[in-house]
Amino acid sequence: MIFITAKFRVKPEHADRWPEITREFTEATRAEPGCLWFDWSRSLDDPAEYVLVEAFRDDAAGAAHVQSPHFKQAQEALPRHLAETPRIVNATLAQDGWSELGEMAVRD
Repeated sequence: MIFITAKFRVKPEHADRWPEITREFTEATRAEPGCLWFDWSRSLDDPAEYVLVEAFRDDAAGAAHVQSPHFKQAQEALPRHLAETPRIVNATLAQDGWSELGEMAVRD
C-alpha cells in the first residue's frame, strides 16, 4: 500500500471551517475504489494545523487519485486557505492495513 501523512497549516481565519472546506474532496477520495482510508485530525498543539493520514491500495490507486477530477479541483481550491505548502511523508509498505501496536496491547 501507499501510506501518506501530510500536515496542512491552515490560515487561522479558515482553521475552524477546514473540515467543511475539504468535505467534498474528502468524500470523493474516500469513495475511490483504491482508497483504504483518508482521515483528518486536528493538532492538539496548533489549532491551525491539520494532519491527513491516507492510504491507497497500490501505485495504480495512488495515480488514479492524483489524476481524478476532485484532486485537480482541490489543487485549485485549497491553497488559498493555506498558510504554507503542506508537508508530506510518503512510503510504500508491504501490508494492506493497520497492524496492532503490541507495546500497548489491551488485556482483559
